[in-house]
Amino acid sequence: MKILRKTYDYVLNLSETKYALAVLFLVSFLGSIFFPFPTEIIMIPMILARPKKAWGISTFALCASVLGGLAGYYVGAFLFDTIGIKIIQLLHYEDMFEQFKGLYTKWGYWIVFAGGLTPFPYKVICIASGVVGMNIPVFIIASAVSRALRYYFIAFLLRKYGEKSRAFIEKNLEILTIIAFVLLFIAVYLVKMM
Repeated sequence: MKILRKTYDYVLNLSETKYALAVLFLVSFLGSIFFPFPTEIIMIPMILARPKKAWGISTFALCASVLGGLAGYYVGAFLFDTIGIKIIQLLHYEDMFEQFKGLYTKWGYWIVFAGGLTPFPYKVICIASGVVGMNIPVFIIASAVSRALRYYFIAFLLRKYGEKSRAFIEKNLEILTIIAFVLLFIAVYLVKMM
């Protein structure tokens, strides 16, 4: 748990440097293609450090995430046999990927929307969208709307309860991390069971 606390403190300190937005962009962009960490790891400490910039930080993360989603889409559409399949295998999402490919014809928009809003790996959705040739404007709209709801909701909560939420998070960091991992595990398990 000490490493968790050190990581949190490091990210909080990083969020106050001139490199914060570059790191946020990289994590958001690459998180939509292959990076295994969610944008919130960087975004939340940045907003806690600068609550008055919550909306700008969230908008920046949203744009980077949707751009990364488009890159993931193109990996699926044009590079799946060389790069896309390796990303899916590296993350052990082969079964999940096959299941989602089959659902796209009927539920494409809603799959992308749910993938952008929930803890389900958005990168799988982006690559699968490219593989099945989902309509690009529909993909962009579904991605942007779902990511906006997710990121702006976090921004709203942290802006409204900034110092209280920061104190709560710092006091309960370990238990909140365990809860987040348990919820993520349950979400992935439920998706696999579907």
